[in-house]
Amino acid sequence: MESNRSFRGTWENCTVDGFKRTFYPGVYLVVFVVGVLGNGFSIFIFLLPSKKPKLVNVFMLNLAISDFLFVCTLPFRAHYYLRGSHWVFGDLACRIMSYSFYVNMYISIYLLTVLSVLRFLATVCPFRLLHITSLKTAWSLCGTIWVSIMASSTVLLSSGASQDGQQTMCLELTSNKITRLRILNFVVLGVGFLLPFCTLSVCYALMIKTLRQVQFPESSARMSQKALITVAFALVLFLVCFLPYHVLRTLHLMQWKANECNEQLHKAVIVTVALAASNSCFNPLLYYFAGENFKQRLKVMFKRGCSPEQMHQSYLYVVKKNQA
Repeated sequence: MESNRSFRGTWENCTVDGFKRTFYPGVYLVVFVVGVLGNGFSIFIFLLPSKKPKLVNVFMLNLAISDFLFVCTLPFRAHYYLRGSHWVFGDLACRIMSYSFYVNMYISIYLLTVLSVLRFLATVCPFRLLHITSLKTAWSLCGTIWVSIMASSTVLLSSGASQDGQQTMCLELTSNKITRLRILNFVVLGVGFLLPFCTLSVCYALMIKTLRQVQFPESSARMSQKALITVAFALVLFLVCFLPYHVLRTLHLMQWKANECNEQLHKAVIVTVALAASNSCFNPLLYYFAGENFKQRLKVMFKRGCSPEQMHQSYLYVVKKNQA
């Protein structure tokens, strides 16, 4: 689903393998470093004790955990392509590679969508949202997203590494997978991308309309600004990272033939796979600009350079001072 490979005799004049070998490793290693640092640090910030845990931070914490787990698989992908598409980590690890890519992408899509919808509802009709905005509900919703996507993606664990002469292939599209993947693609395209994308687009349009028509008091203006940043960020991420991948993946699967090498399309798919993977290192920007109390905790930590316990005490002092 991510790239194309057939019998080597049909690829003598095809440069797709060479492009993957030069393009993927560098991109994956950069995403790995940025993603581990950004998401690891964000998880640390979110897990700091708080007297009043924030609902949106529950979704952001789950998003950061999903991204952190995924970027930890990227060095294995980089190693695979650096060795000329030769997998040395065993069949089970190969199955986990494709599984982790799609699980992370659709968990990210749904967490971003739910987070944006909640931000939107909290701005447009906050009183109607009061009875469902509990931490228990947030954790239950996150758990449902994790379980649903992980369970529905288990079909990706059915195909592992395969031999091509002396070479062990992984992460490749072969003729025995194509029919199943074409059917799966259209189901996932509708439920996993188009539905969340349309939901986000409607939320953004209605939020812009509401902000133009209603003059919010100063106490609510900051919350409205964070809500708009959340929805706008999610929409941009969809347009840059997820939309190109889903469009080109569909074209690639529909046009794929075992004995043909459509270089331009294959190379474009490779670029969009890297874009989809890179969403994991962009999400910390959302936490910084739209997370609840994220900036305050970050400032306290960098100013004081203290332990987590001291940092929490300093943070509470800053909050009380600002509220006074």
